[in-house]
Amino acid sequence: MARSVLITGSAGGIGAATAAHFHKMGWKTFATDRREIRPDIDEIGFFRCDVSVPDEVQALFNWLGEQTDALHALVNNAAVQISKPITEMEVEEWDITMASNLRPAFLTIRYGYELLKAAERAAVVNVSSVHAVATSASIAAYAASKGGLLALTRALAIELADDHIRVNAILPGAVDTEMLRSGLGRGHVAGDGVENRLRDLGARTVMGRVGEPDEIAAAIYFLADEEHSSFVTGSALIVDGGATTRLSTE
Repeated sequence: MARSVLITGSAGGIGAATAAHFHKMGWKTFATDRREIRPDIDEIGFFRCDVSVPDEVQALFNWLGEQTDALHALVNNAAVQISKPITEMEVEEWDITMASNLRPAFLTIRYGYELLKAAERAAVVNVSSVHAVATSASIAAYAASKGGLLALTRALAIELADDHIRVNAILPGAVDTEMLRSGLGRGHVAGDGVENRLRDLGARTVMGRVGEPDEIAAAIYFLADEEHSSFVTGSALIVDGGATTRLSTE
């Protein structure tokens, strides 16, 4: 019997790559996004939903319960990034960041708990960020939301252990996504134009490049798949090309 997975924030980047990876590995794959952008693979079930809104998340899991009797993995990937100095950020922008990046993990686990428990052995993978452990200027709200998601991961790993639900976080570094490219203008990298800035950012990692969404998808799969990570819970897996291993003063 095929295992089932739900991926939030599936319209592009890491979410789309993750949905495609699970499908390739034979999982019954479901995806959601607040944008009406369906995955390219017809067999992936799609439900449009804003996972920061409780009623919509409830509707999502009502629908999912009609598609499957159990949920073996939940990937909380939906997120936004607003790049501004803290003194210029509006209260509404701060609240949007927290609602989009942190609240959904609470809501999806709150409303998806019964389906996760029904799997008997399930996994939650929260997509945090290296900004949870090492960050930069003009991105405080995003860093705070991703740090909160890491703390929530650890707390839920304890709380859900008796239900055989493992909860882990993945902390991607610079990955070539729409979000990364849109944030390259905040002054932390050199060069004219997106491609030059992307190269400069990649050169700062130990591996000398930025990551690709498929690489993060494979790491998410490792944490979700019981066969690969059955003794891993409450952990933070950093996938950043070695960026956080090098001293900034080097």
